[in-house]
Amino acid sequence: MLLDYGSGNLRSAQRALERVGASVTVTADFESALDADALVVPGVGAFAACMRGILEVRGDEIIDRRLKGGRPVLGICVGMQVLFSEGVEHGTAVTGLGYWPGVVEQLAAPILPHMGWDTLRAPVDSKIFAEVAGERFYFVHSYGVVSEDLTGHEKTGQPPTVTWGTHGADFVAAVENGPLVATQFHPEKSGDAGLALLRNWLHSW
Repeated sequence: MLLDYGSGNLRSAQRALERVGASVTVTADFESALDADALVVPGVGAFAACMRGILEVRGDEIIDRRLKGGRPVLGICVGMQVLFSEGVEHGTAVTGLGYWPGVVEQLAAPILPHMGWDTLRAPVDSKIFAEVAGERFYFVHSYGVVSEDLTGHEKTGQPPTVTWGTHGADFVAAVENGPLVATQFHPEKSGDAGLALLRNWLHSW
């Protein structure tokens, strides 16, 4: 299921998930999102706007209750960023959902946004990058998390597996933390590699 909170590339994500065998519904309904077998939280645009949208549909409660029950959640792009402690854009700090420590801030790179295809450094124990760790994935972002201290949140029950990318400096490209998984890049726009990653995620729980 795709959470519709007013921000996200919903149709592209829906089509990609359907291509790998998922039956997908787009919804802002609290109970439907809570009860879904799996939930995808997409996101594009500003951190603050995405947080407002998530709170308006009680997405924070949905994600929290799902994780307490060990039910899978996948965040994409800004849908990943809001899972961190804080986002800072144009000098304004906004509180995130706080599942991982870290501040989402503008990347220290000569060219922004970071747009296009890029490779990653995935750890050998990654589940979502199984057989596609050396492939390229599609990014469109100017902000990210550069902290290396990504201790696991008590609600996920275990320390995270972190995949890194580089654009000017290293940044967090993906996190796998029990039922909570997130990518800074767009798997739905990443061709066969992105489809393989979504398939791996669907089969990992």
